Amino acid sequence: MQRPVHLGTEPPSRNDVVAVARGSATVELADSARGAVSAARAHVERLATAVEPTYGVSTGFGALAVRHIPPDRRAALQQSLVRSHAAGAGDEVEREVVRALVFLRLKTLASGHTGVRLETVEAMAAMLNAGITPIVHEYGSLGCSGDLAPLSAAALALTGEGLVRDADNVLLPAAQALAEAGIKPVALAEKEGLALINGTDGMLGMLVLALRDLRGLLDVADLTAAMSVEALLGTDKVFAADLHALRPHPGQGLSAQRMFGFLSGSEIVESHRGPHCTRVQDAYSLRCSPQVHGAARDTVAYAETVADRELAAAVDNPVVLADGRVESNGNFHGAPIAYVLDFLAIPVADVASIAERRTDRMLDVNRSHGLPPFLADDPGVDSGHMIAQYTQAALVSELKRLAVPASVDSIPSSAMQEDHVSMGWSAARKLRKSVDALRTVLAIELLTAARALDLRAPLKPAPATAAAVAKLREVVPGPGPDRHLAPEIAAAVDLIRSGAL
Repeated sequence: MQRPVHLGTEPPSRNDVVAVARGSATVELADSARGAVSAARAHVERLATAVEPTYGVSTGFGALAVRHIPPDRRAALQQSLVRSHAAGAGDEVEREVVRALVFLRLKTLASGHTGVRLETVEAMAAMLNAGITPIVHEYGSLGCSGDLAPLSAAALALTGEGLVRDADNVLLPAAQALAEAGIKPVALAEKEGLALINGTDGMLGMLVLALRDLRGLLDVADLTAAMSVEALLGTDKVFAADLHALRPHPGQGLSAQRMFGFLSGSEIVESHRGPHCTRVQDAYSLRCSPQVHGAARDTVAYAETVADRELAAAVDNPVVLADGRVESNGNFHGAPIAYVLDFLAIPVADVASIAERRTDRMLDVNRSHGLPPFLADDPGVDSGHMIAQYTQAALVSELKRLAVPASVDSIPSSAMQEDHVSMGWSAARKLRKSVDALRTVLAIELLTAARALDLRAPLKPAPATAAAVAKLREVVPGPGPDRHLAPEIAAAVDLIRSGAL
């Protein structure tokens, strides 16, 4: 059981988000959060009885903000908002994304800047802790005014409407799931509907999850690249620290250091070192791997700074300030997150591209320096890994399309009141596909490089790369006649996803 994540006035970490979204971590409200929520609510209740209208408290929403809503219709106003805005369509969004979305909205509610009641915050925390996951659909967010449709689906579940999945992944009505968990459905009061849906929590959650995955995948890319260099009789000299100190990008230096270390002690590398080796330089896909992987690492590091700033933010409109003012603002615009989501798709595509080029070299008898064509057992009868590279190529082509930015697009909405939007949710959805594709591309390089290293016997690979081959051999057998390759690719993908590699 993971430790509880405490929500107070200090922002949660990226690790906290992952622990709640993917693990079994529960959420606890600190006393500081309870005090801040109660104080902000007092300001909203004061404004609710005021003659002068306040957006989100006593007015309509978006282009309908010009209408002043009488007191006896304000509860209906909030529930109607949530019902009408839960207008998503398409496939069901993954459980981890919805849990991240709910947790991050809860984080903002607990900040004391939204004006919701304490009982509403407690009910949302209870729903999350009970493992109740609202059904959120893939389409419906423009990434401005927040992730409106996805967050509305979560808010609707909190009121006991709509569909959810329980902790056992069973689909059932929200009212039934709440009742079975002993949670009273929330009857929304002034401003609460708006506060529950007006945030960038979905796209931020997907950014944090992608960053976690990419850190691991870039480590794997360094390893599979080193295996390919070794299998192709490449040199480790180009990964020396003094060469990379001449161009002091931190990610490049780290990737070079890792690749140099992975190749340390390799009999294969030593076998072609010396004056008898006539090769002057390796191909770019081998020699420049640290530059490409390192640039990707530095891009991830920048995206992490943006994610951390967003985790420290309280995104709502209007927002309750410490002096009691309730002010409209534009902090719900998803541009800061959308840009880095799009930015990350570029190095993901490029890391996959260079991995595919390394794989192709190992399969080409004219460039593989003594390996059999396509690493086949009986070339001609057997095709070896020929079509595995086709799969890589198809994925790399798809990744190039996914690298086209979503954030440069904007479609006006709400009768031109919301006339510029970020499309950050769309950028996040395509980045998730990109991350999955990169994992598969690296899995195919792993399979191919491991097979090539086996074929270099009796020469032994380095201890580190040999350990990687041994780990793979626990789930995929070594060289031999053609086998059904799809399950082996899937097994390698699972090995990478698990972190075991």
